[in-house]
Amino acid sequence: MAQGPFRLAWKEVAIVKTSVKNRLAEIRKSRGESASGLARRVQVSRQTIYAIEGGTYVPNTEVALNLAHELEVTVEELFSLHQGSQISPQSLAAEVLSAAAPVEGQPVRICQVGSRWVGIPVSASPYYMPEADGIIKRTGRTSARADLVVFDKEEAAQKRLVLAGCDPATGLLARMVERISGVEIVSAAASSKLALTWLREGKVHIAGSHLEDPKTGEFNLPFIRKEFPDEDFLVVTFARWEEGLVLAPGNPGGIHRIEDLARKKVRFVNREPGSGSRALLDQRLEKGGIDKHRVHGYDRVAYGHLAAAYCVVSGEADVCLATRSAAQTFGLDFIPLDSERYDLVMRKRTADLPAAKAFLDILQRAALRRKLEVLAGYDTSETGALVSNG
Repeated sequence: MAQGPFRLAWKEVAIVKTSVKNRLAEIRKSRGESASGLARRVQVSRQTIYAIEGGTYVPNTEVALNLAHELEVTVEELFSLHQGSQISPQSLAAEVLSAAAPVEGQPVRICQVGSRWVGIPVSASPYYMPEADGIIKRTGRTSARADLVVFDKEEAAQKRLVLAGCDPATGLLARMVERISGVEIVSAAASSKLALTWLREGKVHIAGSHLEDPKTGEFNLPFIRKEFPDEDFLVVTFARWEEGLVLAPGNPGGIHRIEDLARKKVRFVNREPGSGSRALLDQRLEKGGIDKHRVHGYDRVAYGHLAAAYCVVSGEADVCLATRSAAQTFGLDFIPLDSERYDLVMRKRTADLPAAKAFLDILQRAALRRKLEVLAGYDTSETGALVSNG
């Protein structure tokens, strides 16, 4: 579980080449082949294709032969040795979006947002090697600087949107968007307030939020209007979800309400400040007259609904506050506390981009609604609805 203060850092991105020269990108594009389509037929990942084309990975004999066969060329036409010394690394300035300090060897995705480059760390937990554009090679003298090794920034600049937020089910949306339109959605884990801050600062294309105004009971708009006084924003509903107590199967601790969190033997894991979950917890503790310091684990932070639920399934905590979808993902028990609306927010100029239009189109599809209802337990009656246009 990642911990640490929120940091934004400028990084130097090193693009490292090998001594093997290849024409894979040139030949693939001349055939009108997409990287993902070629990868499927050769039975490798899309990132492997990008790594080969970027010169940071040399394929084994079987992969090289399969590539040549699919592109109808000889292996020698695809690959050859460089004459002379190795190509010198190139550099790119990028800003890493993370709630924790970067660490060496951490995989990252990269994306261009307007005129700036951003890097988004991706997690390997719990069981798989994540798809990435490179890794953090080494950190600098301060935690604010690091060197990244990346594969191909040109590929990363094409048809990508950065979506910051905490909803576990946006992965279902991202996969459908990519499959139907070819647009990649790169998710940046963030609390609702942090996602809106990044959007205001021009570091992401889309921000997800489920912040409830305690005075009006309205979700998101009161906070969004504060962040964007110029009314340069578009708000579309993703879904309504339930948030509540996530517990081990069978609820062995007998935890049934917020007041039970103050019991001495109950181990809790919290969400980070600025998250809707933390705000809901604080509101319920105050309503119940419970001092937060009586909650064992109040200051222990998990970054995201799934990360919090994973602490419960792994036995590191007895209970957390998260969505029903996070509980369902790990087969955990769930006690609902509140129904919340999760909205997607973007700048109006972003909504005019072809990639964003494709993204918004998928939100209207019945197939997406069915998946959200069955797999995540969401209410999709408002999915795709325009909440505000500034």
